[in-house]
Amino acid sequence: MMEMNIGARRGNNTSSHRKIEMCYIKKVIVFLIVTCGFLAGSLKAQGFITVKGQKIVDSKGIEVYFKGMGLGGWLEPEGYMFGMSSFANSPSQIRNKIEKLVGKTNADTLYSYFQRNFVTEDDIKALHSWGFNLVRLPFHYSILTPPDSPGVYSEIGFSFLDSVVAWCKRWGMYVILDMHCAPGGQSDQTISDYDPSVPSLWQDTLKESRTVEIWKRIASRYYKETAIAGYDLLNEPRWDFPGGDNKPLRDLYVRITRAIRSIDTNHIIYIEGNQYATDFTGLTPPWDPKMVYSFHKYWNQNDQSSIQNYLKLRSAYNIPLWLGESGENSNQWYVDCIKLMQQNDIGWSWWTLKKFNTINSPLNVVETPEYRQLLDYWNGRSSPPSTDAAYNALLEMALKSHFRDCVFQKDVIDAMMRQPYTYATLPFAENVIPGIIYADNYDMGNDRYAYLDSVYQNIGGSPWNNGWSYRNDGVDLEPCLDHPSNGYDVGWISGGEWLKYTVSVVKADTYSVDIRYSSANGGGKLVIQMDSNIVGNVISLPKSGGLQSWATITVNGFYLTEGAHALRLFFITGGFNLNYLMFSSGVNGISQVNGRDFKYEVDNIFPNPSSSSSVIKYTLSSTSHVEIEFFDILGQVVAKVFSGEENPGEHTVIANMGGFPSGIYFCRILINGRINTRKLFLIK
Repeated sequence: MMEMNIGARRGNNTSSHRKIEMCYIKKVIVFLIVTCGFLAGSLKAQGFITVKGQKIVDSKGIEVYFKGMGLGGWLEPEGYMFGMSSFANSPSQIRNKIEKLVGKTNADTLYSYFQRNFVTEDDIKALHSWGFNLVRLPFHYSILTPPDSPGVYSEIGFSFLDSVVAWCKRWGMYVILDMHCAPGGQSDQTISDYDPSVPSLWQDTLKESRTVEIWKRIASRYYKETAIAGYDLLNEPRWDFPGGDNKPLRDLYVRITRAIRSIDTNHIIYIEGNQYATDFTGLTPPWDPKMVYSFHKYWNQNDQSSIQNYLKLRSAYNIPLWLGESGENSNQWYVDCIKLMQQNDIGWSWWTLKKFNTINSPLNVVETPEYRQLLDYWNGRSSPPSTDAAYNALLEMALKSHFRDCVFQKDVIDAMMRQPYTYATLPFAENVIPGIIYADNYDMGNDRYAYLDSVYQNIGGSPWNNGWSYRNDGVDLEPCLDHPSNGYDVGWISGGEWLKYTVSVVKADTYSVDIRYSSANGGGKLVIQMDSNIVGNVISLPKSGGLQSWATITVNGFYLTEGAHALRLFFITGGFNLNYLMFSSGVNGISQVNGRDFKYEVDNIFPNPSSSSSVIKYTLSSTSHVEIEFFDILGQVVAKVFSGEENPGEHTVIANMGGFPSGIYFCRILINGRINTRKLFLIK
């Protein structure tokens, strides 16, 4: 992957976001079956993957369209994936930093834990369930053979490749083996583990020969393996050859191909161009009948012109194309890129499955405070930790990199596997009225359908998300210091932007809305739309004292009908942050019992805030059935206070909340089935 250094901000993660919602996964799979005729389980390898004209096909000649994911960082660590890019980018630099701090023996142990946890069968099973049918497996050559021992090969190293092949075979997926770091480095960038103090791959003929021999050894091990879809010979070569001639690159590719073909005539050879797999000058015509040109695509427009040169290559030589690597962008960029590939019949593989402190990969490894302290030391911002402290911090992150402990970024998978084929939106969270709707829980879907944001992708250096938290859209989310919150708020709001929420109204009623916002200078304005109707007037938000100084403005008189609705927030002017909208039902009402109208009134709860108990008062005009219960901000009932028949008159109920932790609670009062909701602040 190309070098990059994205600034990241760290935030909390709720437990509900940490688990893979099975119902969501089922929706994605069902959608793919219906719209694409795709069923991952039907892709089990039957014979070898091969080429037929401009298509990649199975042994029966049926086209196989690759939807792949790279397992970056596992067998070729890159600094940016672990928050290390400011001081260690290459695999060797990372290893040296760790060894210097904890010693070689401890480093060996840490790497062993990391390699046993960062990729397991659970990851492959998840990829299968999300709809992928291919894994691109990048590796550093030294995993297979010690740098100082040519001709010596490691069974432990090969066991990593063996395991992935076996897991993929079990789950009906294919594998492409990718030499990400060749001896000496095939690129002048750290991603190839290039060290400018020693000769590169292109400056040492012995290293070229060793690269050929390694591929020959790989072919001798896997030439019968049908789950392997081919060999990606060199990842992203980047070398300025004399005269701009790529002949040295072509010559090495041809040597490797001949060595492989001396043993293995079954598997496809994938050829990447120079300059990060974009320049195929001098790499034509193809020299092997089972060959595919593989290009990479990052940070540019997703239009036909961005891939036109590759399409010309395909037509001129009647050879398949494969987008071997892409990603590291926003959800909408993912959607548009995958649409472009689908329209041009080009399979793809994304980069990458998981990283530390990320929002734009499917899996996020959450950094611990101890690991953050270690990064601060390496960045020169704190004193050195003890050997034990450093070892324990690294060990904990190695263990937390296991699939079971990762945060599943469901919006990323939705963007890749569903949104390219539909403009329909799906709820990101359950938004129930009455209750709190957190601003960051807007629907999943395409830009202009689930949201509208002024900057939503990176097509040349600009960040698409200022907050770098929680979700991977253009909508700018950041850690929130307000209470209550789900950990994040919507920030950097600009005029003209909007957000859409699928909401469920429990009961038709007139509601009040508490808008929780912060503003340094005031001037923010928004309107609320329910379905196709604007509800109420323009809402002005005065200054609150700062962008993390929170205030509430209450708007009354919103009559909402029962059922599912589309709620939209339109931001007329920006300059404020938004935490949540809290909908509460009316203070009084008129209903019917046995065909006769009756009146009731519900007073506010007092004291509020409370430290232990609160008083609930209500007045009935006739005998009524009353139920009183409290629930938390997640909608879970925490206490049932009263249920029964009440006579006409004034009534008082005391709710003892002494056994509950501090926070916001809602008191739901049902009078003959009519819902009234009050919020209670419990402070201890």
